[in-house]
Amino acid sequence: MKVLVNSTPVALWQTIIHDAEIDCATTLPQELEAYVVMLMMRYMDKPELAREVIATQLLEGLNQRASAREARLQKVGDICLLFSGLFPGMAEKRLVKISYFINLGRGAYATMSRTSNDIFGLLAQQFVAIMDILQSAGQHAQQYPQLMPLQAYELWNECGSQRALRALKQYTQATPISLNNHQGCIIKLK
Repeated sequence: MKVLVNSTPVALWQTIIHDAEIDCATTLPQELEAYVVMLMMRYMDKPELAREVIATQLLEGLNQRASAREARLQKVGDICLLFSGLFPGMAEKRLVKISYFINLGRGAYATMSRTSNDIFGLLAQQFVAIMDILQSAGQHAQQYPQLMPLQAYELWNECGSQRALRALKQYTQATPISLNNHQGCIIKLK
């Protein structure tokens, strides 16, 4: 187990995210990596998020005016990213698939996006890769179990998660067959 010692929480999260990127063989664009680090800083001391009803937050956000709408949609995207990445077991507790959080989060970010290259457009496009990185970071803490076989198959088949595919390969020597195209549609919610 690697012991991380850094002078600030930001530096610690940067190290954790960077190490998880290496584990996932993925390099996020610098602005996305910075966003994820700030996301972790913003929500690391807010356990009340576990009680949020995300669909309600999304609907309320869609019915608000400009700045309040954007703040609410950003929160929805952020919470979905945290749930799918750090707390995939939350989906089972809520009787939904992890892809539920992925689709809501992607949709929230895409709705906020003005272009596909702004930060929210990039978050929507790279949602699964960021989720994989957060799952890898959580795994290093040894507090969160590996994905179970069915969860791993669903994440890989429905969303194209490369980390889930690696988990599947740990369970079996067989090559899984995809029933979907892994494109993971992004729906703008307007």
